[in-house]
Amino acid sequence: MSRIAKKNIIIPKNVEIKISESFIFIQGPVGSFTYKVHNLIKVLKKENKISISVKIDSKKSWSQAGTARSIIYNQLLGVQRKFEKKLLIIGVGYRAKLENNILYLMLGFSHSIKYAVHEMIDIKIINQTEIIIQSSDKRLLGQTAAEIRSYKPPEPYKGKGIRYENEYIFRKSSKKK
Repeated sequence: MSRIAKKNIIIPKNVEIKISESFIFIQGPVGSFTYKVHNLIKVLKKENKISISVKIDSKKSWSQAGTARSIIYNQLLGVQRKFEKKLLIIGVGYRAKLENNILYLMLGFSHSIKYAVHEMIDIKIINQTEIIIQSSDKRLLGQTAAEIRSYKPPEPYKGKGIRYENEYIFRKSSKKK
């Protein structure tokens, strides 16, 4: 059984939640979300707490309940403040530029890479080699950061490429005679 699903979620004062039969509507100062609840679980609101329980006691329903609890909790955090990830571009001549919601990445290829930014994502470029990505949707933020990183992942010999801010790259030594 999921231990995560059994923890109640405390609703902050500046967040408004409406629960219908199969949907949860969350609205806060930064944004709003709608989450479709799986048919194996039920969500109850008591005063300033949300509790999640299962309709049928099975392993699948408890795993769905744990997933739903995590998603609802992240959405509650997302409507209060934005999540943030920082990417570093390392390499001679590697840089990024943002124009009209299109991210241009110059990563040593014969052409620049164009990445269309989703409307829920905010991107800031600091000194051409640092990208700060912000969003109230944690899943979309992680997906966007992973897609940008996938264009040039860091290589183990010189460490060139796009990496997360606190990512450790295991460095290999070059071949020696």
